Amino acid sequence: MSNFSQESVLSVHHWTDTLFSFTTTRNPSFRFRNGEFTMIGLKLDQKPLLRAYSVASANYEDRLEFFSIKVPDGPLTSHLQHLKQGDEIIVSRKATGTLVIDNLEDGRNLYLVGTGTGLAPFLSVIKDPETYERFERVILLHGCRRVAELAYGEMITEKLPKDEFIGELVRNQLIYYPTVTRDPFRNRGRITDLMTSGKLFSDNDLAPLSPEHDRAMICGSPALVHDTRALLLDKGFLEGNHGQPGQFVVEKAFAER
Repeated sequence: MSNFSQESVLSVHHWTDTLFSFTTTRNPSFRFRNGEFTMIGLKLDQKPLLRAYSVASANYEDRLEFFSIKVPDGPLTSHLQHLKQGDEIIVSRKATGTLVIDNLEDGRNLYLVGTGTGLAPFLSVIKDPETYERFERVILLHGCRRVAELAYGEMITEKLPKDEFIGELVRNQLIYYPTVTRDPFRNRGRITDLMTSGKLFSDNDLAPLSPEHDRAMICGSPALVHDTRALLLDKGFLEGNHGQPGQFVVEKAFAER
């Protein structure tokens, strides 16, 4: 297990019956780029059970944070959801992933498109000062079925704007647009439908999507990834990856857990 470090759980937060997040200690040697994921897990019967999780904390923070769904019979999440402060987990020493701004060409607006726990990588991206240096506007779109599932909303709207490190950047450049499909809410509908109808852009005083000015990152359910990718390709956007920056990137390693 030399490729892994053992970390201690610092806190656990249960957002709903199906969503939770937790923070852990961070090995000083662990390096990652904001938006990347790593393998985490538990030792069960002396064997490691591991799964890919995006790092929700920023790469300059001294702790790690992860955002997960609860699956009653899930091989790993059925155990992870019972974590408590002081428990030990395994974290890989290596991080990777396509949702990093280095994989995007320069542009005016950066759209971060996520559903459910697909929000996780973008929580680190919106804490990165370089994100705001590269793009004039950062538009964080989070789609869920229920209002209660819109995790981290208070952190995004209340805490980050007051942060002494990035608060001014967040206040001046970040647009947060949560939307739900099954509850009454100020924003209703699937993200791709709100893009197609133009409501997303009129609500936020933004021009329609253009490959000339806009860039996007996508993470979430298979349906979201498929539909948003198709929408962007239809508008002439070029997909990027490692070593070949493009106008949008998709995390292919996993869909919403």
